Parts: sequence; C-alpha cells; structure tokens
Amino acid sequence: MGEPDRRVDRGRALDELAERRFDLLVVGGGIIGAGIAAHASRVGLAVALVDAGDFGGATSSASSKLIHGGLRYLRLGDVRLVREAHHERRLLTAIVAPHLVRRIQFLLPLYRSGPYRPAVVQSGIVLYSVLARSRLNWLVDPARSRKMVPPLRLDGLRSCALYADATTNDARLCLANVRAAAEAGACVLNGAGVVALRSSGGRLSGADVHVDGEELAVEARVVVNAAGPWVDHVRRFEDPRAGSSVRLSRGAHVLVPADTEWTAALTIPQDDVRVTFAVPWSGMLLLGTTDTPYEGDPAEVAVGPADAEQILAEASVALDPALIAPDRVRAAYAGLRVLPAGEGESVNARRETVFTRSPGGMLNVAGGKLTTYRRIALETLGRLRSELGLHRLDKRPWPLPGATGLERVSLPFDLEPDVRTHLLHLYGSLTPEVLAPATEDPSLLERLHPGGPDIAAQVRYAATHEWARDAEDILRRRTTCFHRGLADEETRARVERVLAGRLPA
Repeated sequence: MGEPDRRVDRGRALDELAERRFDLLVVGGGIIGAGIAAHASRVGLAVALVDAGDFGGATSSASSKLIHGGLRYLRLGDVRLVREAHHERRLLTAIVAPHLVRRIQFLLPLYRSGPYRPAVVQSGIVLYSVLARSRLNWLVDPARSRKMVPPLRLDGLRSCALYADATTNDARLCLANVRAAAEAGACVLNGAGVVALRSSGGRLSGADVHVDGEELAVEARVVVNAAGPWVDHVRRFEDPRAGSSVRLSRGAHVLVPADTEWTAALTIPQDDVRVTFAVPWSGMLLLGTTDTPYEGDPAEVAVGPADAEQILAEASVALDPALIAPDRVRAAYAGLRVLPAGEGESVNARRETVFTRSPGGMLNVAGGKLTTYRRIALETLGRLRSELGLHRLDKRPWPLPGATGLERVSLPFDLEPDVRTHLLHLYGSLTPEVLAPATEDPSLLERLHPGGPDIAAQVRYAATHEWARDAEDILRRRTTCFHRGLADEETRARVERVLAGRLPA
C-alpha cells in the first residue's frame, strides 16, 4: 500500500463535523487544545478540534520560543514546576520533536550593579542543573562569555552563570500536534468558531459552530474548552453570568538582526524575580518579554511604542546599544499569558494550569506553560477518564510527524545550505514531501524573499497539508518571513500568487 493521503480536505471536514457524533469536542486549537486532540485521538477517541481563527494563531505563536525549566520559578519557590518542565524539555528534545526543539546554552550575566550576588546565583544554577540533569553549572569569565555572545557588554561584568535549556518554533510545534491529531483520525478545522453550546438533559452535548458562512451543529459526548485567553468567553455561552476564572498578562517581543553568530542565549536579570531574554532564533535576535496586566479584547493585543522602548532598554543592560537601536527592529509581536485569577503582580503569579467544570459538564483548561503542554493534555484526559471510558491512559511520549527518520532523509534537490537546514528544522523527515511538487514545478524552489531561506514550496504545502487559508497564516505561522522582517508587500504578493493557483478545493 502507498502512503496515506494527508492533504487537507476542508469540504470533507465540514461534512464530518455535521454528520458525525464525537466522543470529544475540543474548542481552541492552540498548543493545549492541539495537544489534547492529538493524545485523545491516539487512544482511539472520536475527536473534533475547532478554532475560530488559525491553529496557534494567538498565544501559541506569540511566546518567547523557549522550552525551558523556568529559572525564575526557582526564585518563586516552585521547584515542582521546574522539575516537571525539565522532564518535558528532555522528552521534547529527545523523542517528541527533536527537529523543532533544540538545546542551547544560556548565559546569565552578573554585573556589579545587578540584583544577584554570584554565590546566590551559583547555588540556584546548581539546583537548576540538577533538576535538568545537566552538568552545566559553573561561572564563565568575561572573556569566554564574550566569545559566546560577541555583543555582550563587559563594563562592570563579574562573570556569567552558564546553564542549558532549549528553543523551538512555537507555531510549528502547535501545528505538528494538530497534524498528529488529524493523522490519528481527528476532524480538525480552523476558521470554525463556537457561537453556542448545545445541551440535552442538563448536560452539554456539543456546540453550534460558525464556519464558512454557515452554522453547523456538532454533537459530542464531552466538550473541552481550551480557548486560551477566550476561555471565559466560551464559558459564558453556557452561563452568561459566569465570572472570571483567569487573568491575562501581556508579553511583548521584538526582533533585531543578529549580525554575528551567537553560541549561547542570554538571560538578563531585571530585578529580584523578573528576567528578560536575548535569544538567537531564525537568524534574528529575539528580545523580551514584558509582563503587564491586560483587560482588553484578546484579539486586539499588540505591541505599543512603550513596549518596544522597554524591551530595548532592558536588553541594553547586557548588550551593546548599537545592536539594539530602535531603527534595527524588524518585527514585533505580543501574546497573552493566561494566569490563575487572584491578587498581586502578574510577574509573581504561578504558571499553574486552571481546571474548572461548567454546570453542564464542560471541562475548562487554561494557563500553564508551552513546555508542559503534553503533561497538561494528559492531565485533561485523566480528568475525563470515566466520562470517555478510558480504562488506561498511556503516558509514554511518542514522536510528532517529522520527528523520526531524520538521519535517513534524502532530499530530491541539491538545495543551498541555509535552505536545506531551514526546511529540515521546520519539517524534519517530512521535508521530501514538502519538496515533491517542485519536481514538476521548479519555481517552487525559489525563495519567497532573497533575505531568507523560506521557499515557494512551503506556501503550497501550507495550503495543501497545513490548513493555511491566506497569506497571513503562512507569513506569520508556517514560515519565518514575519519574524525575519521579510513579510513586505512583494513577499505577500508572491505568497498570494502561489496560493491562488494551489489552494485545495
């Protein structure tokens, strides 16, 4: 038998949503919802996953791109969270998504005017490294630190603490989970917003979903609300008087050209608890993040001039100001952290997952960390075992699509080194599938912008295999064009031309 057809068929998904009765309806296609759908499908449940926008279109593509234990959580006394996060980081790096999650060293510079004393930091790094099962727990002198991070500011620098974590492409990690769900039999659809919840005999029995100009009634035994910043909005479909179960904090980031090669990222102390990062990512330096309360419409979260000014000023604590001048900013984005409701500053809030039950039985899941999404998905299913008839829940990790066979990948074309590396990072062992149509249409090997490694074949693949509906989906979440500052009018027009001829029916 040949390979299964993995192309997106939106019409078939619409029919399936309307005609099939599901065991589980997951509302929200961010990393948590996608992870729940993927794990539920793999245990044989009939699953539907819907998102009003794009998969990973909000918080799950607006993170700091880190898979990490969370060094600052040690300062808050949350050793359990750090231990769990390190455990998940190891699994993601070794088994689940080694192509998307990559280990990197971090330097934490210790300046004479800074908030941390070297002895205190050293003891914290030792504990962090023990939890991480890492041997990197020493102090690095300024000369060696400068070799790892060439623009590091040396004035007043005592030394740097060294430890290890990992980076990822958050949007594509989310998309890989959506694909895993679909390959295991789930019905997945973006641009499909819940507009009402359905009930029978006092229990929720599904939802009305608005998609492509019409409303569909989706039937399901159990509904999980994983709508992220919109979790309370979905709760109020059932109970308009429902209060707030979470609070939101805005995190903004900016990106500047890297100019030189960094062999480590930076963790920059700002006060006794809060740190910011400077992370080499897709040829750029990712700077941030902020942490400010947010009470507006989640769809309107954005980076303001004050955010960018704050981020650059905080980065200048450890970096040459010339590297991070305002005119060097190429891209900026903001996302929302979902935190437990409560008092106190958001920077001190624990990154706990909030589970609540609605009167009709809907399980609401919000918050947590990108790093621990897999653990959150498994805990969600654990809370639903009796309702879903799950006699045994296998918690062992398994590889996402593209994660296995990397050492055996043979590409059908002789690509430029940066393009080859880029595609293998984003798609792993699925890269030959991405490139296959270029055999008949060599124009698909052309770069979308001369300044970056993304190529036209990715646009076609995004439409046929990755649920992309427009240029924005592709520029921001299926390629790296936006984050490199290359999503200009010409690049957007090129993407739209490829889409116009190759969007699936």
